[in-house]
Amino acid sequence: MSELADQLYSIFSSSKFLNMEGLANEVPIFIQTYDVSEEDQMEALTRALASRLQNDGIKIAEINLFSLLLDELREEGLLDDLIADEQGFDREDLFQTLINYADPSSRLADRLAKEIENPDIQITFITGVGHVFPFLRTHTLLDSIQPIMMDHPLVLFFPGEYTQVQGLGSQLRLFGKVQPKGYYRAFNLDHYHSIIQ
Repeated sequence: MSELADQLYSIFSSSKFLNMEGLANEVPIFIQTYDVSEEDQMEALTRALASRLQNDGIKIAEINLFSLLLDELREEGLLDDLIADEQGFDREDLFQTLINYADPSSRLADRLAKEIENPDIQITFITGVGHVFPFLRTHTLLDSIQPIMMDHPLVLFFPGEYTQVQGLGSQLRLFGKVQPKGYYRAFNLDHYHSIIQ
């Protein structure tokens, strides 16, 4: 993990990354994959990395999708009720409620945009992808945030695999198992690292 932390620091602190060079006019969304068994280590790594970059004067927005969803439920006055009567809720109704409030096109994309609209922010980190599955799928989130992500790089820390599949393009496999859907225009940070060297 320390080797990965140093590699990511090298990428994120480079002027080429901060100035979004080498993207061929694509949206500046990047994927950093990791094994789900390393969830705790990756959480610590992202916090330490954000702190290190902030100490260097690079402004970071850190957004955890699970916290974002909880904020949405809290603001709608639902969170306390869901917690208090957890056992009384029908599982399907609860699941549908979470899907509705995690919908990026109608809810979370706007909340996410508010979190990162500060013009001083230079990089956004998104974590918590595995904690919001299955009521929020990564491909729907990426599709929804593409229109708002032009001013600075966004890095999605993803517990799974990001691979190229012939005839299908780029595919995200959550936990390395969940069947992928959709096409992703995001950059794999492993590949981007070789571009800016």
